[in-house]
Amino acid sequence: MRKMIILATAVAISGLTAIHSANAASYTFTQIDVPGADFTEAHGINDAGQIVGRFSDNSTSHGFLLNTGGSFTPIDFPGADFTEAFGINDAGQIVGGFSRSSDSMGGHGFLLNTGGSFTQIDFPGAHTTEAHGINDAGQIVGTFFDSTCSPSSDTCIHGFLNTGGSFTRIDAPGAFLTKAFLTEAYGINDAGKIVGFFVNTAQDAPAGCPVFFPCFHGFFNTGGSFTQIDVPGAVDTQAYGINDAGQIVGRFGDTGFHGFLDTGGSFTPIDFPGAFDTEAYGINDAGQIVGIFRDSTFSVHGFLATPVPEPSTLTLLSVGIGLTVFCVMRRRVISYKPL
Repeated sequence: MRKMIILATAVAISGLTAIHSANAASYTFTQIDVPGADFTEAHGINDAGQIVGRFSDNSTSHGFLLNTGGSFTPIDFPGADFTEAFGINDAGQIVGGFSRSSDSMGGHGFLLNTGGSFTQIDFPGAHTTEAHGINDAGQIVGTFFDSTCSPSSDTCIHGFLNTGGSFTRIDAPGAFLTKAFLTEAYGINDAGKIVGFFVNTAQDAPAGCPVFFPCFHGFFNTGGSFTQIDVPGAVDTQAYGINDAGQIVGRFGDTGFHGFLDTGGSFTPIDFPGAFDTEAYGINDAGQIVGIFRDSTFSVHGFLATPVPEPSTLTLLSVGIGLTVFCVMRRRVISYKPL
């Protein structure tokens, strides 16, 4: 009987542990819409819970900052016709991209400092530059278009790392589209680890990749060493954000688009409830995730996904001990025979 009690208790605790693991993937979702906007996209989040992104107002694109109190602040690079914000660090520095219709050089990246001043970012010799992510050390990652390529025939897109004004080009090994490279860098954490995505050779394209449609692979880059990221069973994977714990978020495609969380190679789908599709763009150290979803009418909204608190190990142990005591006391009551 004693062995049976121990076995039953072990099974009960194992069951609780399984529930604990399942709850680890649970989130509370909050929809994000800039008041009066045609659409809203949430791109980045810092550890204070400040969120940046972009919205459209009468067909004009603006960046925005959503403060923790719920107030929206528009972000527009001076004189720009189009602005979008992609990343924010814990100091409140924001990076993004902008363009002007009068500018023959295409788009530019920007850094918005906490004092409100803008700094234009251009990879040397590039036709177009976008700044996507910034860490607490002020390192910036992004994408640039090589001006030596012919826009009519080639797509020459590269990632970059900007450290104090010094640029380093980022290309995933063997990545190309037709004759050209295609690598985009999107997120960087405080350890300098970078994530993004690339198009590989046609021979290495995932099974089921449509003809004439570039299927992407995500990547993780640390110290110049690349690790390819592919969600199992997906035909398309793009990595967008990484936190200091090394958790990575992005999107993957099968019959539609879904967000994902990659924790040490273990993938969790992220889907806004009832959405047509979902994409995850940013994650902070608390595990909060931001991104976009499309509803049944294909309208685009931002979202914040906050992890549901998990039962602590101490709580699970207490429950297990309680079950053991209950089983022992129940056995004693059943075994008692009055004289």
